[in-house]
Amino acid sequence: MTAGAHKAPRFFSPLAGEAPSPDADAVFLPGGYPELHGAQLAAAHNFHTGLRKARDRDALIYGECGGFMVLGEALVDKTGASYAMSGLLPTVTRIDRPKRVLGYRRLLHESALPWPAGLNGHEFHYSSAKQSGLPPLFEALDAEAIRQLPMGAQLGRVMGSYAHVIASA
Repeated sequence: MTAGAHKAPRFFSPLAGEAPSPDADAVFLPGGYPELHGAQLAAAHNFHTGLRKARDRDALIYGECGGFMVLGEALVDKTGASYAMSGLLPTVTRIDRPKRVLGYRRLLHESALPWPAGLNGHEFHYSSAKQSGLPPLFEALDAEAIRQLPMGAQLGRVMGSYAHVIASA
């Protein structure tokens, strides 16, 4: 989904190879299961070019869970096949966890996200993300207020994590 200043959101389909609106000042990539569509997403050149153009004009780009995976350099599915993603974050995600990561999270951030610094969210994924030294997007606590590993990554106004944001904390 893309949105411009005082404009209605405009939807696009990465699976159909559609790019975000060329005048969008923000792009949201929601969760999903990109590992089920690795080849199709890798071949979506118009979509990836549109994301790079949005980054280059300093649009805010936010991906959560599957959207975060698509912002990375590559996605490796459970068979070991690797698919090139948008490359906006130096992250490689792998479907490699035998058990899912699941739980509610209190999320704290200092980023360009247009939301309060404290958020509630949840995490659900079977994959792991390897990244090279970027600052995390969120500090996280679980439902019992136990500190978790920092989540996600941010590079300028491109950011994402496995967290699905639910509401303000």
